[in-house]
Amino acid sequence: MDNKSQFLKNLNIEAILGGQDDEAKIDRHLPMRKWLYSWLLDPHIPGNFQKDIDKWISYLIIANLFSLMFEHVPAVFEPNKHWFEFFDIFSVAVFTIEYALRLYLAPEDEEFKNRKSARFGFITSPFAIIDFLAVAPFYLKAFIPIDLRVLRFLRLLRILKLFRVVVPAIQEFKELNKDRTFRQKVHALVYPSPYGGTMQNIFEVFIAVWVLLSVLAVVLESVQSIQYILNLQFVVLDALAVAIFTVEYCMRIYSCVEEPGFKGAISGRIKQAKTPSTVIDFLAVLPFFLEVFLHHLFDLRFLRVFRLARLLKLTRGSDATATLFKVVVREWPVMSASAFIMLLLVILTASLGYLFEHDAQPDKFENIPTSIYWAVITLASVGYGDISPITPIGRTLTIILALLGIGIFAIPAALLASAFSDELVKERDALKANLFSILKDGKIDDEEAALIRSEAKRLHLTNEEINALIDQVIKEHELEERSPLPVHKIAESPALAVEHFKTLLGQIRQLGIHTDTAKFEATAQAGALSEKEMALWQSIQNRS
Repeated sequence: MDNKSQFLKNLNIEAILGGQDDEAKIDRHLPMRKWLYSWLLDPHIPGNFQKDIDKWISYLIIANLFSLMFEHVPAVFEPNKHWFEFFDIFSVAVFTIEYALRLYLAPEDEEFKNRKSARFGFITSPFAIIDFLAVAPFYLKAFIPIDLRVLRFLRLLRILKLFRVVVPAIQEFKELNKDRTFRQKVHALVYPSPYGGTMQNIFEVFIAVWVLLSVLAVVLESVQSIQYILNLQFVVLDALAVAIFTVEYCMRIYSCVEEPGFKGAISGRIKQAKTPSTVIDFLAVLPFFLEVFLHHLFDLRFLRVFRLARLLKLTRGSDATATLFKVVVREWPVMSASAFIMLLLVILTASLGYLFEHDAQPDKFENIPTSIYWAVITLASVGYGDISPITPIGRTLTIILALLGIGIFAIPAALLASAFSDELVKERDALKANLFSILKDGKIDDEEAALIRSEAKRLHLTNEEINALIDQVIKEHELEERSPLPVHKIAESPALAVEHFKTLLGQIRQLGIHTDTAKFEATAQAGALSEKEMALWQSIQNRS
């Protein structure tokens, strides 16, 4: 077996993909404290619970922030006071357990293990002080009378616990962007790149959370009873969201010249500003500024509903949206033909409906535009029932339309579903071709491994699915190794031609050893071989 075949046989795709599905390999015979630290807090062991603990603690901190905000709303707080108290007790219990656990396991932490007193070093560390301040107000009020406003302010310090997640990401970001310009650092933060690291992921999650919060606020603001109670909170939240989205928009425009295809201080930024995702970013903040600066000239309250366009900001990180766009562009000729047929059918049936029903129902089939509504509802098989024919010929027409609509209106949906599935198959085939090209030389460098990881993430492929593709590539590689090159390809290389000739000579000699010589020569002399071919055979067999 050659080196390339051995490499393909021993390929570890889990290692290439970062061991995303690996279970932590921790010796169960470790001392109890070391074992607990390895499972719960060690950031260097993939597959343990350290990232999950940090994630859920972060969620709890954010939930505490919202709890504090709603405690200032009497209409929300007073009827649910016991639930707020229960949530506060639960939060304090979780934070206390976390603090006690970190204190107990401090001697195993690399930051404190070499100090004279590891636990004292932990207690005096900035993160431990923040953790202590997160729970101290709850216990202080049991012994010391504390004004409620002061207590709420002290509880607000829990938000500082997020620094446990953010600070390491900032340090990693600084290391990745060492000796790079300020604009390049901004680019690394807002655009996916090898220099972004965890900080870029945190930035994307931060923006996504604010998008969801602002959209949720717009939805709840439409409920009069909720809007009356939380009017001030909605105003503050919208102002904060606009400020965040505006800063993000400026950062993208400022740093876009670092992106390939957007070079040029002015032309590059104009080109970026015209891209669909950046236009969406602009529309996300435009209603706020129009209402602020033009409210004295026009009543622009209707623009508030356009804040829901912020939801489209989430499509930036969605590969499904890009795939759907490709599908629509590719299938547009067929879909446009289908849409044209539907349009003709709608106008025709609306005209017939008006002709047959106008005299019987002049208030409902008042004109053809009104009948178009009935035609679309009927063809789409929705059938609200607010407009329905009463004449026999009108009802007959409705039956025909309903049956036609099942097929006509289903065509675009079927086209999209089939084309979307085909596009996914094409993308997987493209990944398979990339894998074949990558594995052909019998090695995988860092850039190729990064490509495999990014494609696996984009196509939402698991390790098992990537392994299945790898198996297909290996089988194709084996078939390629077994199948001989065409003669014209061999002839292109004299050295290869000589080796091929020697191989053929060896095969002819083996043939002479294993075949019945008498029968072979009898068949050959009967006309199967010419005299020159027979002489060559005997010469090769050393019988001439």
